[in-house]
Amino acid sequence: MVDRSGGGSRGGAGAAKVRRARRPELRLPPLEPWPEGAGLEPDGDYDGVELRGADLSGQEGIGARFMDCAIEECALDGTDLGRARILDSSLSGIRGVGTDLAGATLRDVEVVDARLGGTQLHGAVLERVLIRGGKIDYLNLRKARLKDVVFEGCVLVEPDFGGARLERVEFPGCVVTGADLSAATLVDVDLRDAARLEIARGVDRLGGAVISTAQLLDLAPVFAAALGVRVEG
Repeated sequence: MVDRSGGGSRGGAGAAKVRRARRPELRLPPLEPWPEGAGLEPDGDYDGVELRGADLSGQEGIGARFMDCAIEECALDGTDLGRARILDSSLSGIRGVGTDLAGATLRDVEVVDARLGGTQLHGAVLERVLIRGGKIDYLNLRKARLKDVVFEGCVLVEPDFGGARLERVEFPGCVVTGADLSAATLVDVDLRDAARLEIARGVDRLGGAVISTAQLLDLAPVFAAALGVRVEG
């Protein structure tokens, strides 16, 4: 589905129709401070906790549950949060390389100004998630399920959506480079407002997405290559 109105307008005759993503609406209760010197535990249960400036690098919180939590300015280098459940929570200013969230569930979550590299979210489930600002390099979302997810004003370097399902996903103001959409399924994915869009693989999977006319022209060489068309002169 291609927007032939030139992008920008969401209404009027000829404008592409796409269902908008539902954003999370967080209302955190009064929070308890994270105990000084405390660490993550596998299958830990954290409810109404504020983690501010904690160094959680290398710690294991496999299967942990975070409910109504605020995680701010924390280091997550090599932190193992596989199969964790992060619900009704905010993550602000987190940073880390190799954070493992494989198979995790994020629901009604806001992630603001994250600086992450090589984050593993393969097989994860993201629902009503807002990722705003920051930069994420080599984000692994292979075979993940994203529904009502908004990437807003962030930089995504070589994100891997291989085999993932994206439904009602938006990228307003984002710089997306080297994206891999191989074997992905897209439903009501709105790419029109991305500040920059580069697709390295899987351009044939864009059925179910909406792009602008300008983006179509930018992606023309990739489409031609995928179809085996040789363009000369």
